[in-house]
Amino acid sequence: MTDRPWLFRTYAGHSTAKASNALYRGNLAKGQTGLSVAFDLPTQTGYDSDHELAQGEVGKVGVPVCHLGDMRMLFADIPLNQMNTSMTINATAPWLLSLYIAAAQEQGADISALQGTVQNDIIKEYLSRGTYICPPAPSLRMITDIAAYTREFLPKWNPMNVCSYHLQEAGATPEEELAFALATATAVLDDLKGKVPAEHFPQMVGRISFFVNAGIRFVTELCKMRAFVALWDEICRERYGVEDAKYRRFRYGVQVNSLGLTEQQPENNVYRILIEMLAVTLSKNARARAVQLPAWNEALGLPRPWDQQWSLRMQQILAYETDLLEFDDLFDGNPAIDRKVQALMDGARAELATIDGMGGAVEAIAYMKGRLVKSNAARIRGIETGATTVVGVNKWESGEPSPLTAGDDAIMVSDPAAEADQLDRLAKWKAARDPKAVEAALTALRKAAQDGTNIMPPSIDAARAGVTTGEWADVVRAAFGQYRAPTGVSHAPSNRTEDLDEIRARVDAVSAKLGRRLKFLVGKPGLDGHSNGAEQIATRARDCGMDIAYEGIRLTPDELVRAAQDDEAHVIGLSILSGSHIPLIESFMLKLQAAGLGHIPVIAGGIIPDEDALRLQKMGVARVYTPKDFRLNRIMEDIVTLVDRPEVAAL
Repeated sequence: MTDRPWLFRTYAGHSTAKASNALYRGNLAKGQTGLSVAFDLPTQTGYDSDHELAQGEVGKVGVPVCHLGDMRMLFADIPLNQMNTSMTINATAPWLLSLYIAAAQEQGADISALQGTVQNDIIKEYLSRGTYICPPAPSLRMITDIAAYTREFLPKWNPMNVCSYHLQEAGATPEEELAFALATATAVLDDLKGKVPAEHFPQMVGRISFFVNAGIRFVTELCKMRAFVALWDEICRERYGVEDAKYRRFRYGVQVNSLGLTEQQPENNVYRILIEMLAVTLSKNARARAVQLPAWNEALGLPRPWDQQWSLRMQQILAYETDLLEFDDLFDGNPAIDRKVQALMDGARAELATIDGMGGAVEAIAYMKGRLVKSNAARIRGIETGATTVVGVNKWESGEPSPLTAGDDAIMVSDPAAEADQLDRLAKWKAARDPKAVEAALTALRKAAQDGTNIMPPSIDAARAGVTTGEWADVVRAAFGQYRAPTGVSHAPSNRTEDLDEIRARVDAVSAKLGRRLKFLVGKPGLDGHSNGAEQIATRARDCGMDIAYEGIRLTPDELVRAAQDDEAHVIGLSILSGSHIPLIESFMLKLQAAGLGHIPVIAGGIIPDEDALRLQKMGVARVYTPKDFRLNRIMEDIVTLVDRPEVAAL
């Protein structure tokens, strides 16, 4: 008997709800069997599209959803009672689920039949992705509010998707990915215990799902998934006393690794994606329930529909043309696999014991962040030194130009009119609603936030009343406060390797000329929370002897200019991976000039097309770095050279 295949998904959303709806319906027509919604950064961080911090970010890395009208448009002509929808949303998860429920009810759906997932994993946001809003305790409370609500009203819905995907993207070893994800799950379940009747708790354990990463070392990744299955079963039995095997099942979806996709020879990424998919499909007893694959050209920019179709076809060929689904698990009893699984479990148990000794995942955030920064530094050093081979990057670098990247339409470009359209519709929405109903809904929401009542019912009422994403999040911010997560840079010990001696000597010499230690300000303007690159640049610069100022993510250009003044920076590095580098850096450069600091050299990093790099240089940016610039020591040499100029040394 042939097994049913996993759900075929593509992580998608861009520009506007209308454009994303067309993309979803097109993908479903091509054979996709589930939806995976990407939201833009303002939506993820609780801002309306017309907020100052949203400028340049609207519709860039996902779809903007400000109110029920946007959600209605996003799923127009898609029957939600027949759909399995995954929404990658965390800090604003209660709100986006509320909008989804309200939209489904408008379609006439029985909400008890709705199937899908909200990611709702705020701890990995503190550790890696950066779209958090509130401190850990109230964030954990909102996660379990969703879980308690769905148990009663949406029994087929997964209220939390523990996300280890971004942990690996941030450099986690397999043992760290296992341990940090499982520690997050136990933190949530420990908090949930008091919110559901004891007899229903095993069922809620069974509703926790996971979203993992699968990297290029596919045998290790396959073993990691088998270790996840065994460890989760162990935790469910021993920690929570869950006896029914169906509630101990490790249910997970996966997106294979994007960290390893290369800008150089990008056609090689097709093979990488295929090999990584095998890690989560070959072993029947540890097979993913849903798979979404990145596109081969995501290191270059926004994939086109054709690129997404190519990734979908890869899944369909494996599922329907091969005989994979006709066999029992191919790896049971394999001694090499068993040894590796056991080693991973032992390493993960040791990490879990350390985290438990600190009081659990919430209390161990700074520790885990420091471990990720250190592990990522080791990964990058391996590529730099050649100890880790990346084909077309640090070995066999020469080759034929890729015909797939030729032409102006090789990647999709966001519609420049999309933001204006979104702002126009948002203004009309606000003007057309009943202000008394909005205020009443916000008052009820505020009361629930303050007195501990489950946040979901007043959020759904607010969705129906026309409340916007920013208004909902403003209530949450006022009630619970805002949070700045640890950067991990100060927790990672200095890595004083011999190959840095020459750069350290240059830093010492330039510092002597300056009369004080060379000061390097690293900043992340805008809402982009992908901080891995900034952390590694800051860490390597510190290892080279520079004095580092790095306060983490989500700073305005004004705040960074003030930091440059206060810290008396000699050089400034800006990191933006959301595609908003042009408006944000342009604003920063103008403000830097106005403050009389235009002499300070500025460097920029991100996924920046060549034509954008030229525009940035015309604004006065001294150097532009993209993912192909993986040799960090060369960047450090450039920084020293930029500072070692008379006009800078005279500061």
